[in-house]
Amino acid sequence: QVQLVESGGGLVQPGGSLRLSCAASESRFSLYAMGWYRQAPGKQRELVATIASGGSTSLADSVKGRLTISRDNAENTVYLQMNSLKPEDTAVYYCKGVDPNGIEYWGKGTLVTVSS
Repeated sequence: QVQLVESGGGLVQPGGSLRLSCAASESRFSLYAMGWYRQAPGKQRELVATIASGGSTSLADSVKGRLTISRDNAENTVYLQMNSLKPEDTAVYYCKGVDPNGIEYWGKGTLVTVSS
């Protein structure tokens, strides 16, 4: 069973930065498509960013220019660098991995709170 463990969440002031990490217990990590999702209180979970096994990325329009997704296949880790954070970025952030067979795995999430 693949495990994904997110870390790096916390409380940050508006305009601040955080870097989230998602570590995978999977030696074939480089073959996985990875993504970050978030769920704000009272709202549905939404896609934030994805990165393919080959490294191509996509970002939701609401975070373009502020958030960046990257991966380190040697460390089996995907990152979400978040800059210029806004109160509306407050959410639980989840990591998702999709293996070459299309099976999805989810982490348990890490809470990001943007508040002064």
